[in-house]
Amino acid sequence: MAAIALVCAALGLCSWACRRSAVRPIGVERQGAEYRLVYEGKPIGLFAAPELAASGLPRIEVGEADEAGWRRVRLSWDVSRAVAQDELSVRFDVGFDPDFWWAPHLAPEQGYVVAQHVFRSPAVIVARGPLTLAVVPDLDIAGKNSANPWFLDYDAVNRKMWLGLVKTEIPEHVLFRKAPGMTFAPGRVELGFYIGAFSDRGEVRDPWREVAAFLWKRWGSPLSVKGEPIAGRLEPYVRRTYDWAFHGWSKYVWQEFDLGGRRVGAPQFIVNISQSPNYPGPWYQREFLSIWNQAWFSSLRSASGLYRYGRFLGGAEGEALQAKARLTKELALAAPMTDGIFPAVIGTPNEIVEIGGQELRRPRGWDEARWSNSDRTPEDHGITPDWFHVLDMSWTALLMLRWHDELEKDPRLLDYARAYGERLLALQDDRGFFPGWLHPVTHAPGPVMNRTAETSLSATFLLKLADATGEARFRQAALRAIDAVVADIVPDGNWLDFETYWSCCAWGRDKYLDRKIERNAMHKQNTLSMFWTAEALLAAHKATGKRRYLDWGRRTIDELSMAQQVWQPPFIYVPALGGFGVMNADGEWNDSRETLFAELFLDYAKATGEPAYTERGMAALKAGFVMMYCPENPAVKAMWEKVYPWFGPADYGFTMENYGHGGVTSPEGEGMGVFTIYDWGNGAAAEAAMRILDHYGPLEIKESPPKR
Repeated sequence: MAAIALVCAALGLCSWACRRSAVRPIGVERQGAEYRLVYEGKPIGLFAAPELAASGLPRIEVGEADEAGWRRVRLSWDVSRAVAQDELSVRFDVGFDPDFWWAPHLAPEQGYVVAQHVFRSPAVIVARGPLTLAVVPDLDIAGKNSANPWFLDYDAVNRKMWLGLVKTEIPEHVLFRKAPGMTFAPGRVELGFYIGAFSDRGEVRDPWREVAAFLWKRWGSPLSVKGEPIAGRLEPYVRRTYDWAFHGWSKYVWQEFDLGGRRVGAPQFIVNISQSPNYPGPWYQREFLSIWNQAWFSSLRSASGLYRYGRFLGGAEGEALQAKARLTKELALAAPMTDGIFPAVIGTPNEIVEIGGQELRRPRGWDEARWSNSDRTPEDHGITPDWFHVLDMSWTALLMLRWHDELEKDPRLLDYARAYGERLLALQDDRGFFPGWLHPVTHAPGPVMNRTAETSLSATFLLKLADATGEARFRQAALRAIDAVVADIVPDGNWLDFETYWSCCAWGRDKYLDRKIERNAMHKQNTLSMFWTAEALLAAHKATGKRRYLDWGRRTIDELSMAQQVWQPPFIYVPALGGFGVMNADGEWNDSRETLFAELFLDYAKATGEPAYTERGMAALKAGFVMMYCPENPAVKAMWEKVYPWFGPADYGFTMENYGHGGVTSPEGEGMGVFTIYDWGNGAAAEAAMRILDHYGPLEIKESPPKR
């Protein structure tokens, strides 16, 4: 971990000891079977101790407040014989009327809960004005007994919270509902939590800061100091990525072809286990053969990492990799632009072939390719993949500017991005927002998603364009957009983007688009929106020097921090520290977005002097390589081989984009995946490592190129 220490020293960061906490000790006063919570001399709630069949009420230990003011409460029962009881839980009654509720997952109806599977940074937080109350499960004992899994629950309507033990089922992707049939075996049963309260009187209220700091300090930082989730250098993983893409699996991954008289190339969007050189049967295409420049799957982003790695290596090998990266740049520039608008996806359709009695999907040739856009669209509102997504265009144009600024002074990149920027200015509405999707012919905005946090990414692009061109009008439009997001989106937690309802989790889109779930007083939320907004706010702070942008940005990145994994749960069978979840209604651990987020945490560390952000950023970067099949990850390698025993050296570098997506894991390998998305997996992780190397120095990456 010397690298983190060096980064902290270089940035002039203080230690944890210099951090001044706003948490004050909360009083826990016994009243029979209930315990009253007192803060600053006033009652703010109570909790009730539950009975366990045949064992009665628990022993309860209330610890002294620690240095940050948090109190630990432990409940224990001695079970003399096996007993059946469907639920054992502590109920908390909130003694004030909160105007803010937060938990890591939705429990939208009575009987639904926040299962331990989504205990990444678990807490229930309630607040009114400056007063904030938080309950955090005791992760030292959580989840140890698979027969008695933990849960959280919260009911904003009735001002109640719960922490307890219950079995769950998954009625839909991915929400958790209580299930019957739990049994307690003879022995000791434990349940515990930390409870804290604080007054936040800052101009920008940040209800997550103290909770996120406590979680990281108590569980995340000690694991980070030990080197988790990956103790060694990252360079071998970067090498594995490119060896896999351009050697071991190159037959299917690398696509190179002529397009309108221009030679282009890029790794295809997705490959699956059947395309392994070791696969024992005939291969098949999972989705249509395609290459994307979209907010998730960005071939231009990955190519910039490949270019950086080629520059890092030097010599003939490095030049060959840079040549491939330039072919991907050519593909991005080949996207046909009309009136400043351009598509994000090029692909060719599948056909069905019969091989050995099996009907298999195989792609047609690139000579039949056509341009379109992402298929993660609100088709229920008439928006199809032929519609242009402003978010995707802004991301690609921003990457073009970064390439031009940091890699090659290619004037075509600046010209292309500027042409789009001119059109983007005309799309801004009177409140400062940019629309979501544009009609394929008229380019008029669609019927939904026109005032969302997706606007933040367009603001970041316009600030970069203002820097590149020196034109203040781009900067002015960007600041109007950021101000609109701060006014309408951030305080309400309406983290809505294309993924929130139009990816794998459709729950709620018929009822809760732009509406909070009543029982939880929360929106369905996605972490990408938080990232784009935190990034835009930091860029606005740098552009203007205004403190309020940094304050709102810190609030946003603290909220994002609550989706980061801060411990190693006994029910997660791969290294967990530092990875991220996706949203508050899905099940992923170690999702590939962590490498997109990593550098932003380092940037906030530099801007705020908060060393925990540095540790979080480095843990996020490392987490991007945890799911890779390779000898450097022995535990994960063994897990892959349980699922696919024919995996071998030619497959080193194969990386699933997440773990436990469906809400279930097991020691036998349940939760592992079947495909690799280069641009949202190993290629994205390698890009982040090389970008952070260029911006922050060696970190965990070897300073001299390795020998093959």
